[in-house]
Amino acid sequence: MALPIEKVEIGFDLTDQPGVTFFTLDDPVKGLLDNTDFLLGGAIFYDVTDKVKSFQIDRGKPRRFSTTPAGAAGIRFNNHDRAFDPTYADSPYAGQIIPRREVRITSGTVVQFTGFIDDWNLTYTVDGNSVADAVAKDVTSFFSKQRVTAGTPTQELTSERINEVLNDPEVNWIPSLRDIETGTVDVGTQAIEPNTNALNYMQKVTETEGGLLFINKIGQVAFRNKSFRPSSENLVTFGQGTGVPYSGIQVVYGSELLYNEVVIANVGGGTATASNQDSQLTYGIRNLTITDLLGATDAQSVDLAVSYAELYSQPEYRIERLDVQVHDLEPAQQEQVLDLEIGSVCKVLFTPNNIGDPIERFLAVISIKHDVNPELHVMRLGFQEVKFKYWTLSDPEFGRLSDDNRLGDL
Repeated sequence: MALPIEKVEIGFDLTDQPGVTFFTLDDPVKGLLDNTDFLLGGAIFYDVTDKVKSFQIDRGKPRRFSTTPAGAAGIRFNNHDRAFDPTYADSPYAGQIIPRREVRITSGTVVQFTGFIDDWNLTYTVDGNSVADAVAKDVTSFFSKQRVTAGTPTQELTSERINEVLNDPEVNWIPSLRDIETGTVDVGTQAIEPNTNALNYMQKVTETEGGLLFINKIGQVAFRNKSFRPSSENLVTFGQGTGVPYSGIQVVYGSELLYNEVVIANVGGGTATASNQDSQLTYGIRNLTITDLLGATDAQSVDLAVSYAELYSQPEYRIERLDVQVHDLEPAQQEQVLDLEIGSVCKVLFTPNNIGDPIERFLAVISIKHDVNPELHVMRLGFQEVKFKYWTLSDPEFGRLSDDNRLGDL
């Protein structure tokens, strides 16, 4: 057992650098197609792993009813030769140590982060053991500074509206960098006001759906609807003695996600309120109010309010976090956990202090963190419980009849 192969690449445009040879049209040697020696000009990814001292990745959101912030990566480079010093003319990357350089981090065979460097922070020591820290964010930070063209949209699915925002001339996001699942809810014709922020608007569309919006590992805008039928295919099981082992686990049992009075309202629409009287008698009134949604009808607000009042009316024994020592796993297990993405469903088996019967939970990944240096690779996975309504015919895990089969809800 050993560390997976780690790779850090930065997109540099070294076309004009001496000693760097690129593809040359019509050249009998440099112009051959499909060669790997003479690369196309412009920014391309360069492997800088040999200079990496450590890196961290932080993606996802902290809890169910919150938006997903920009994914972030921090990379520490050995800078004793000033290779990452923007003022050093003899650096092999001279003129390229600037903000907005693209960065890609891969563990094993799976890309874990794609984003853009916002800042280069340089630290020099008198003994020359200097470092450069690159701070990167995913493209969420781009959308937070863009606007949507004002106007009145047509009624359409949530997924269609998100694509319309991405197609907007103000945003103009690349179609190949999208992973948009078909929505299950219609958004209405509420006017888009001037100077409407693109990110905030897409998040409001996602909130109307009750789904997930995030940037995936390879830099695509990803949208997941609120409902899905689970499958045992590629299901990762975590457990001590069964499945992928973990080194730490955090359990939360309380009222953080306890709501027995839910108020939902669309822009320009009525207000829907759903209550769970039994829960209120036991725990008191716990209110969740979500307003300014973009649903097409008030009936959608009623459905959403009733659904939330049912799903969140009881305290939840929730496995909130797992720590996994990736460097201690077998290669096949490393591949399993490194392949996890936001929204992936996992099975966790947990017997506290090996006393009593195992606790079994099905959980959706809502955050992924990596902490990597030459000696270790630790992943920290954050979860929310998945609640199922329907069972899946012939599935060995989700085809079993039980009293807890409820609609899959992220």
